[in-house]
Order: sequence, then structure tokens, then C-alpha cells
Amino acid sequence: MRIKASKLLSLILPILLLYACNSPYTSKKRGYYKIDFPERSYVKFDEKGFPYSFEYPSYARVVRDSTYFDQDTLNPYWINIDFPSLGGKMFLSYKAVGGSSTYKVKQPDGTYKDSVGKNVFDLMVNDAFKLTGKNEVVASSIKDSVFRTPNGVSGVFFRVGGNAATARQFFVSDTTKHFFRGALYFEATPNADSIRPVVDFLQKDIDHLLQTFRWATK
Repeated sequence: MRIKASKLLSLILPILLLYACNSPYTSKKRGYYKIDFPERSYVKFDEKGFPYSFEYPSYARVVRDSTYFDQDTLNPYWINIDFPSLGGKMFLSYKAVGGSSTYKVKQPDGTYKDSVGKNVFDLMVNDAFKLTGKNEVVASSIKDSVFRTPNGVSGVFFRVGGNAATARQFFVSDTTKHFFRGALYFEATPNADSIRPVVDFLQKDIDHLLQTFRWATK
């Protein structure tokens, strides 16, 4: 019998404890160039028609890719948060549970073909773990943790150590209507020694985004 989506979230924690592959990470002393970090303050992203809202740093900017906003697409609520002074970018994607999205399907000849499929909650969760797991080749560690905010928003946060392309990823979902995923990337070639101070700084801003995240109510 198929488990109802509303019950699936309550099973995430024991599943993670059973299957998550978290290797220990030992910090080492490092030297860095001095970085002048911006002052912290936040502004609210709460655009009309969007199924979510949150607060993000005032020194960052929300960028709407024309691929998603100037044209009629299946993913109208995808945005990026640029951190121009720090050389980073957070890609934020949204999918409606039960809705449709375009997926890349690998063909026998190695090429990829677009295919429209249904957004199934447990499959999207599985994809989020797979996407993070692709960093295992260069990552020194991948640690995941389940969280629930005071606003009642639940999800999983990933910390990726080493020279991975993305040091932080997460997803949040109410399991029945919404699925929202984020991934932090940097413009420079990944190097744990050089980007670690920036990642540590941005961690507080990511935490703030998640703590202030809300699903829109009609």
C-alpha cells in the first residue's frame, strides 16, 4: 500500500538516520586573505502570486532569469539570489506537488531528451538526495539534517565539505502542495580553502532565509 504524502514527512527522520552516508569531517587550520564582509540586514521577498515568501540579505539581489519569467514556462517561480560582492549565487527552484515539470531523460545514445512528468513528492525528495550525492567524488563529507522552523516549515539541509561545486543545499516541502529547493554555488573554481570563510558567513543568511520562509496563503 502506498504511504500517503501527508505521512511521509514524519518518516523522513528515521529514513535519514538509516540511509544517510555522513562521513566525519575534521577541520584544519587554514590561512585566508582578509575579506570585508557586508553588514547584515534583510529585506522581504513577497511578490504577488508567488507561493512562498522569505527574507534575504539586503546586500544581495533577486534575479529573475528570463527563461522562467519573460516566457510562459512550467516553472514560473524559479529565482536566483546573487551575492555579487562575494561571488556567489543561490539557485532556488519551486515545483507544485502533483503538478507537471520538464525533466531531462537520458537516452540510450547518451543524449538527453525533454520529457514532461508529474511532480511526485517522494521522487522529488529522492532527486534532491541524488543531486547532492553527485558531489561525492570531490566532497570530503556530506552531512544532512532534518529541520523544522518555528513557522512550521520542514525540510532537509545538506552541508557539503571539500572542493564541491556547491557547499550548501536544502529543500523544504509541506509534502502535499509545495516543494522548494535551494543550492549555493560560486563563480570561481571550487576550492574549500578559499571559499570556506564566505560559506561560513553566508550560512547565517541561509539560516535566516529558512527561518523566515513561509508558504503563501490564499
